[in-house]
Amino acid sequence: MNNWILPAFVAVVCWGIWAFIPKITTRYISPTSAMIYEAIGVCIMGFAVLIFVGFRPEVHVKGISLAILTGILGISGALGFLFAIKSGKVSVVAMFTAMSPVLTILLAYIFLKEPITLKEGLGMLFAFAALFLFAS
Repeated sequence: MNNWILPAFVAVVCWGIWAFIPKITTRYISPTSAMIYEAIGVCIMGFAVLIFVGFRPEVHVKGISLAILTGILGISGALGFLFAIKSGKVSVVAMFTAMSPVLTILLAYIFLKEPITLKEGLGMLFAFAALFLFAS
């Protein structure tokens, strides 16, 4: 088995649950309040990882800057998701926001020169078709 499958499976399960819980959360608190508590959860996980690496994270200015930008983009996306899930159907909002890998693939194609195979291109087209069918 490939080394990436288990961590990717964990990501899918965690993100699947992550996308569901906010619908219930925003019944009790506002999206902005939920984001604050999510950030606390992120800090808890960050501390756990800090313990895992023996309180010695790698230091590289460009890497640190990109990681911080990633965090800003991630929490901004989560906030947008929280506002969307507050008033939208969780199935439609989750499906719509799950299209983000298409942008990732296009960025990887443009900036990292990663090829897009015919099968992958067809997969993206089918994903858009599924989104259209799901949202209509």
